[in-house]
Amino acid sequence: MPSNHPGGRAAEEPTDRRAADATAPLTGRPAGSSRPARDDDRAAPVRRPSLALLLGLGGAALVVSLLVAVTIGPADLGVGEVARVVGHHLGLVGDVPPLHDAIVWDLRLPRVLTAAAVGAGLAAAGAVMQSLTRNPLADPYLLGLSSGASLGAVAVLVLGVAVLLPVAAFVGAIAALVATLALARTGGAVTPTRAVLAGLAVSQLAAAATSFVIFWTATGDSYREILSWLMGSLAGTTWSSVAIAGGALLVVGSVLVATATRLDAFTFGDTAAAALGIDVDRTRWTLMTLVALLTGALVAVSGAIGFVGLVLPHAVSVLTGPAHRRLLPVAAVTGGVFLIWADTLARTVFAPREIPVGIVTALVGVPVFALILRRGRGAAWS
Repeated sequence: MPSNHPGGRAAEEPTDRRAADATAPLTGRPAGSSRPARDDDRAAPVRRPSLALLLGLGGAALVVSLLVAVTIGPADLGVGEVARVVGHHLGLVGDVPPLHDAIVWDLRLPRVLTAAAVGAGLAAAGAVMQSLTRNPLADPYLLGLSSGASLGAVAVLVLGVAVLLPVAAFVGAIAALVATLALARTGGAVTPTRAVLAGLAVSQLAAAATSFVIFWTATGDSYREILSWLMGSLAGTTWSSVAIAGGALLVVGSVLVATATRLDAFTFGDTAAAALGIDVDRTRWTLMTLVALLTGALVAVSGAIGFVGLVLPHAVSVLTGPAHRRLLPVAAVTGGVFLIWADTLARTVFAPREIPVGIVTALVGVPVFALILRRGRGAAWS
């Protein structure tokens, strides 16, 4: 029945327009167009590989990458020798050469496993942040987490207590999150835009404090150690690093995958999510806090590694589509494979010198991101 209210027609139009905007990607028509869809407007459905196939191929690539990456380095080892060392520690194989055991079990394997966990966590966290903020340029460091972690890490490095670096980095990341949310709540309700702006402000403040600490106190070789960490480095990782990154990924990642349906609802905006019975504010900030905890744990063991959480969700979505039930696990596996090989390049391409892995991810990430934009994937981001 038509509304007799003077503003009835005007009130209906925004809803109609929002519905048209939401369905525009499905019909191929411009957002807000009122023209009836013709047969040639309806693009053929995109046939994508099944989730089982994608995870199977990704899992196989991850296992192969783990085994092969451990063999690469100054000491020439084969996959069979690596398998024997692992089997020895699992009680399946007898004695192995002590030198091989030290190289594989104490040096290379913890580093490769940490790289896999960090890459997987950053990729999944990036996909979640892009959904929650509806910002395709969002990444895990959006809320000032990286700068806060950097400030905590640099503080302990210049004090000469590097053993506390993971703890200090984690505390710094969480402190930055608290400061961002407190600033975003000042003077009004917290919205994604206010959170992003507050995160940028906190990030700049923490970065300035970090620069001041370095300028005032760092001397000699401490500059190199600090710069390496700020650019992202997996050098010196241990089994404790594997436990921190892997544990955070397992716990938080499982929760994120379990909320895939809610993340899908955020794609169409807060109104659509609320219409589906989702408590928008509570869900958004709960998930953002979980992402912050995950990112803080990862940054604590690897430093600030950029572009993984920004680029990989977009690249993987070409195969998975936007549904987070498919996107999150595939992005995580792909991120693990990507960072394993990025770190392998970082420690071998200029051997015996090693470069921060963040340099490699940027050198690879920027061209890949440009290629994605060139192929038109960015058309829906504007």
